Amino acid sequence: MPGLSDVRRGPSFHGFLAERHLATLTLVRRDGRPHVTPVGFTWSDEEECARVITWSGSVKARVLAAGPLEAAICQVDGGRWLTIEGTAEVSDDPEVCRSAVEAYAARYRPPKDRGAERRVITVATTMILGSTGLLDGS
Repeated sequence: MPGLSDVRRGPSFHGFLAERHLATLTLVRRDGRPHVTPVGFTWSDEEECARVITWSGSVKARVLAAGPLEAAICQVDGGRWLTIEGTAEVSDDPEVCRSAVEAYAARYRPPKDRGAERRVITVATTMILGSTGLLDGS
């Protein structure tokens, strides 16, 4: 299976991530139990990360407040699927939040204003897996 540096992310990959699909975010808690929740997310090619906007009171933000956790985001549409694995962290940095909200609004729709309660979960990608045609391992 190709690692992140071996994955060629071409038009099919970017097209799939531009389509309006929901996904699931799975966080592996410190006790080994998964926390799985539906999310909208965006991809940053420059930072090789996925971002999920949320708010401070969400379970996912509270679980990550204690520190980074391993995570996976999985998007499925029929036989097409993509899983992004990596380390997840939560941030309340205003610039990180602004950028993530703008990207989310472009892919989905403008989100509800959360003010100072806005949080962004960033998954620093270590592995990308996907269906044939979305990824091309070198």
